[in-house]
Amino acid sequence: MQPPDQHDQQQPSLRPSRKKPMYRVSEPLRYFLRQHGREKKHLVNYSDLRQFNYSVPLKDKHGNDTQWETVSYDSRDWDYLREVLVETYAVLRTEGDFTFVPQLDLARIDFCPFGNSQPFRIRIVNKFNDNYDHYYVKYADASRIYGLELEHMLSPNRMTFLTCGDTLIEEHIPGIPGDVFIKQYLNSADLNPIRFAKEFVKFNERCFVRLLGDMRSYNFVVNLTPDVEDFQYRIRAIDFDQQSYEGRKNLYLSQFLKENFPLVDLTLKSLNRDSIEQYQAEERTMMAFRLVASRYRIKHLLDIMAGDELAPPAKIEQLKQELASHFDSPLFLKCKSMGDIVKQNLKQTLRKSLLLVPRMRAKYDD
Repeated sequence: MQPPDQHDQQQPSLRPSRKKPMYRVSEPLRYFLRQHGREKKHLVNYSDLRQFNYSVPLKDKHGNDTQWETVSYDSRDWDYLREVLVETYAVLRTEGDFTFVPQLDLARIDFCPFGNSQPFRIRIVNKFNDNYDHYYVKYADASRIYGLELEHMLSPNRMTFLTCGDTLIEEHIPGIPGDVFIKQYLNSADLNPIRFAKEFVKFNERCFVRLLGDMRSYNFVVNLTPDVEDFQYRIRAIDFDQQSYEGRKNLYLSQFLKENFPLVDLTLKSLNRDSIEQYQAEERTMMAFRLVASRYRIKHLLDIMAGDELAPPAKIEQLKQELASHFDSPLFLKCKSMGDIVKQNLKQTLRKSLLLVPRMRAKYDD
């Protein structure tokens, strides 16, 4: 990790695309989802949730406006949604065990009109103790599905999501939003800057290796786990719309996004170059082990991804040119799709680590 170049900070092209088009789920990808238990029938439909009558702004517990609106429906639609959303929650959480459905209820539906996915956030409450949980209903964008699957297989985090036709259902990922963490926790006396900087380096590396873009601070959350005499930190992506879409290489490195500059500054003050390189190598090694463990599933996914349209040709051309220059590798120039580029980037960045895994030495070039 290097200090952000001032020229890069001033380039308008460094900003992620304001509006990314939705890409439909292809039949090969649909088959993959069915094969791995992601595709279900008779769940809630995104289009049904769009039929709300009106909405009111949702405020946080301090009375501040959020980007969410609470939506309302007529009584007949609400009764239908109440039943189907509770059942969808049961499928998401218990694989369709409806034993506990009678003790669950729909508490609220929120809608966010901003961003690409325009999600609905569903609050399910336990009638006996008022404990609540959330999940999200979105349009099934192929880019996001590829991002979720790659996160599931290549990161330390397991992802729970389902699809039903053109609808995507995702679990809620708990944590402190990155922008909130910067404002309220970054200068706290309880923060361990070295441990947090180590995690930011690893997160930055994970995103670049699998080409997940637009990891601005409000697109990830921070988890704090009490540890011996201190805390451990985990940064988790929560927005996967920009999986392999942008043409600019630096948009896949969260260190170059201006919203993250306070985290970059903390990292460069807390770690020397040798430590940064050590933590990058550690993360690549762990990703190599995860790749080996799921190699057949990942190969199947990337083969499908290579045949799908996930970005305009101009962005594909720009990204492969920039990566070829960055790694001094002409192999990127042979790529014809974003899926090809992701596959080549995994080989390029994990080559050294993969060769250290005995089961992969003989198979690496296949």
